[in-house]
Amino acid sequence: MGSYLGKDAILRASALRTEEVKVPEWADPETGADVVLVRELRGRERDEWEASLAVQRGKQMVPDVANMRAKLVARCVVNSDLEPVFTQQDVSALGELSAAALDRVFEVASRLSGLSEADLEAAQGNSGTGQDAGSSSI
Repeated sequence: MGSYLGKDAILRASALRTEEVKVPEWADPETGADVVLVRELRGRERDEWEASLAVQRGKQMVPDVANMRAKLVARCVVNSDLEPVFTQQDVSALGELSAAALDRVFEVASRLSGLSEADLEAAQGNSGTGQDAGSSSI
């Protein structure tokens, strides 16, 4: 069959995909810059994002998709050193920006991070698996 990856080789794999996204709605009037760099989520970051989409009400975890797009964009827009540009404290401000622009960046972040339509529906509680959507927030 061939050789298989070992633990050391797997743990050395650190390359994360990135993609530039043109966002004219966010253009900087001083520099004219209108492109952001979007990086895929790490496994831990995806779990944190998924956990942020559920809240505990009583003894049950229920979907809370408020600012879902802004939460993902805040985790995935990075600078040239691949460090996040935003913090989670910026999510509310991001949510006040153009929905079309936010959605454009969200779509790229979702694709790069391997988030399928089923994943997004589950996060929103639309697939009948709402309980699973909250399970990563232990």
